[in-house]
Amino acid sequence: MTQWYAELYEHFDGYSQEPYAQNTRAEVDFIEQVIGGDHTKTILDVGCGNGRHTLELARRGYQVLGVDLSASMLAQGRRVAAAEKLAVRFMQGDARELSFNRRFEVAVMLCEGAFSLMESDAMDFTILANLFRALRPGGQLIMTAPNAAFMLAQPPNDAFDLTTLRETFTLDKASPDGSRKTLDCTQRYYTCPELRGLLERAGFRAVEFFACTEAGYERDRKPERTHFEFGVIAEK
Repeated sequence: MTQWYAELYEHFDGYSQEPYAQNTRAEVDFIEQVIGGDHTKTILDVGCGNGRHTLELARRGYQVLGVDLSASMLAQGRRVAAAEKLAVRFMQGDARELSFNRRFEVAVMLCEGAFSLMESDAMDFTILANLFRALRPGGQLIMTAPNAAFMLAQPPNDAFDLTTLRETFTLDKASPDGSRKTLDCTQRYYTCPELRGLLERAGFRAVEFFACTEAGYERDRKPERTHFEFGVIAEK
């Protein structure tokens, strides 16, 4: 059975026009600030989609590997890389099955590209553990997650389960042949203390949180209940 997130991103030609895909340069500016602009650091972009962060990092001279479950999304990224003659690598893979061992200095996982869409909390933890293994000692993980405080601040909603902090919803997917399908979806929201616990259990340390606003990422600002996402920087 194909999971909803795999179906959604197959032949998703309009991905670049989605509202959440409009701050790529500002988000990569933030990554550069966190890693100190060190171009010797190798970067793993997990759940890279069409490679918007992967490509922008490559444009700035970084060595990046973008990994995603969707072959068609990766094909979009490869076309851009070929057109711009960018030295960038893409690989189709499942974040739950990554087997890299101490290969990268930096891992990024942004905008729910892989984390929080999985069927279980155990799968989310497996992804964190795989990223910990992929990083070299002293390496950094930069990620975002849906903010449970945001959902708890909204009016009561039967679609959001307080016992699991999961939202269930439907999305209408249009296929290239013109057919349409309704996808049954679920997304996990996290609290900051909860995600800190998962990261520390995976082996990370020096966990810090930052705000994700409409303007971009702000490291010196704490997440608020008005923010749909919050960000995390963690060190191996």
